[in-house]
Amino acid sequence: MKLRRLRAGTADFPAALAALMADATEFTGEVERRVAQILAAVRREGDAAVLRYTRQFDTPDVADMQALCVPPAALAEAEATVPDALRAALAAAAARLRTYAEHQRLQDWSYVDEFGNRLGQQVRPLDRVGIYAPGGKAAYPSSVLMNAVPARVAGVPEVVLCVPAPGGVAPPAVLAAAAIAGVDRVFLIGGAQAVGALAYGTESVPAVDKIVGPGNSYVATAKRQVFGRVGIDMIAGPSEIVIVCDGGSDPDWTALDLFAQAEHDEQARALLISPDAAYLDAVEAAIGRLLPTQPRAPIIRAALEGQTALIEVADLEEAAAVVNRLAPEHLELAVAEPSDLAAQIRHAGAIFLGRHTAEAVGDYCAGPNHVLPTGRSARFFSPLGVYDFQKRSSIIQCSAEGATALGRIAAILATAEGLHAHADSAAARIAPADD
Repeated sequence: MKLRRLRAGTADFPAALAALMADATEFTGEVERRVAQILAAVRREGDAAVLRYTRQFDTPDVADMQALCVPPAALAEAEATVPDALRAALAAAAARLRTYAEHQRLQDWSYVDEFGNRLGQQVRPLDRVGIYAPGGKAAYPSSVLMNAVPARVAGVPEVVLCVPAPGGVAPPAVLAAAAIAGVDRVFLIGGAQAVGALAYGTESVPAVDKIVGPGNSYVATAKRQVFGRVGIDMIAGPSEIVIVCDGGSDPDWTALDLFAQAEHDEQARALLISPDAAYLDAVEAAIGRLLPTQPRAPIIRAALEGQTALIEVADLEEAAAVVNRLAPEHLELAVAEPSDLAAQIRHAGAIFLGRHTAEAVGDYCAGPNHVLPTGRSARFFSPLGVYDFQKRSSIIQCSAEGATALGRIAAILATAEGLHAHADSAAARIAPADD
């Protein structure tokens, strides 16, 4: 197949790159309107609306809400009955995620200033978190681990999982992952109705403080619409990868790395940047040869034809400049000196250093989280982590001397703003001056 080819530094490159970076997420007016209707119904009717939409979109013959509530025994059974190799892999991945997450936990801190005031920060976990795990075109037990493990490390007392189950049966691997990660409650609910149930609460689904996890355009739109009532992690769009290669990697490896992103869905974006035009040709040839071997070849082909490009640059410095404009979710630096190139990168969700570091290991078991900012939001969002499940309270304790020193400053500023009660409150604690 013939892939789109761009060359940095040409007159039409900025426009071509902008077109390639255009948001592919379907946040259309119709999606916004439909999601708003679903959320309003769930907020108003609770379980009845959730059941109605589940029958409409996922499981036409589901009997009642009880059928959508997974009993704890089913989680334990799934963990016990999945193949031994899968159980071991899930446990190993969870352990690695937990070890990495332990390094992220925020701690209380404080200091005493020159007036004897104690100032600091108190860190506490959220009370209840809702996880959304996708379940449309594939099952994602890894998403359960990635969202639930850092929540548990943060100390969240209750973790609730919603996962769509077309046909009414949740994939055993997803339930096994929930058991291994320590999820408390699982509901077989998907789409905007799941987000609404987690945000507002129903007779069966408890309201949560924050909703995390990726989903389709309906899920992303619903998360955006309930933000403010609950917290959210980010608005996730189609998956994306940028690979920078100096021409020294096996072209087959690079082709497979591009496939690994493209197989997510038809909107996935996969880009290869190299200063070596012959290498771009070699990778394109490898794609043509290897694509027919892929079980998800139709999805991969659609993504490659729609959102993929081979970008030729003058050198790796220009490659870094292009990467920073793209601000990709995943970035592979398959070059001789990856750390040197990484130092030039300002915007990326996760950076994979060296020829032997496949992005796929980050999706499952390296340790860092695979919930990452997409659609150039790596300019201002970070990967999901323990800190997303913790909140911080400021601590201020004034000494008698500090109340006087700070009260004088505060009274002046409050008066300047015309807030006289503020000024009086601060000034009331100012110690009388010695005669």
